[in-house]
Amino acid sequence: MDIIHQPVVAGVFYPDDPDLLKQTLKHLLDNVSVDQVQPRAIIAPHAGYIYSGEIAASVYARLRKAKQWIKKVILIGPSHRVSFAGLALSSAEQFLTPLGSITVDTEAVKTINGLSYVKFMDQVYDQEHSLEVHLPFLQTVIDSFTLVPVIAGMASAEQVCELIELFWGDPEILIVISSDLSHFLDYETAQKKDRETSDLIEQLNYEQLDVNSACGRVPISGLLELARKNKLRVQTVDLRNSGDTAGNADKTRVVGYGAYVIE
Repeated sequence: MDIIHQPVVAGVFYPDDPDLLKQTLKHLLDNVSVDQVQPRAIIAPHAGYIYSGEIAASVYARLRKAKQWIKKVILIGPSHRVSFAGLALSSAEQFLTPLGSITVDTEAVKTINGLSYVKFMDQVYDQEHSLEVHLPFLQTVIDSFTLVPVIAGMASAEQVCELIELFWGDPEILIVISSDLSHFLDYETAQKKDRETSDLIEQLNYEQLDVNSACGRVPISGLLELARKNKLRVQTVDLRNSGDTAGNADKTRVVGYGAYVIE
């Protein structure tokens, strides 16, 4: 019998009713006007949909034209509850959401597990939301795919880059990096901080990112290292905070969200 990872924030971060979730995602995605860019990698936020759903949709909508060629998704997010060194894998063979189950690419997971700084740590996944909130978006915009879930602890940009490079040459693979930006600043300060962070991301200057820039600084840095090595361009698609969305009328403590594509 398959080991199934159950959703932990369904009904909290996003609707747990399948019909309502489909309706919510359709509304978010249909409100996005997209260009011709078909990204090979994206960075998107992981808060509750009422807070960051619009920002995440701004980049996920760009995958609709590529939905048939994406067969595997490497999804890397930060750990919010468990501190550890390196990168963590899950022993789950399926990840479940209200929209159904997603098969984990166990062969790819075995390949990753060959790296010295990678290990199976199911406890890291037990209450973590940074990967889960992306799954319904992926299930909506991609026809069929297998998943390679990775949670980043204290790891270097070079380590994350090395992991991504294992798959980068495959045109059927999408890299998804999960991260929010600044946390609990006032609205104007958050805007300034997030603009600075976004500029650093576009400039591939990950060394200047700090713990206050983005909770997913580690996986972002790895992707930017890969972009630098391959002379790729990062484009900002959306940059707002919870003070701009329906989720938070209080602008004294907001959270920043950015969405980015690598072409």
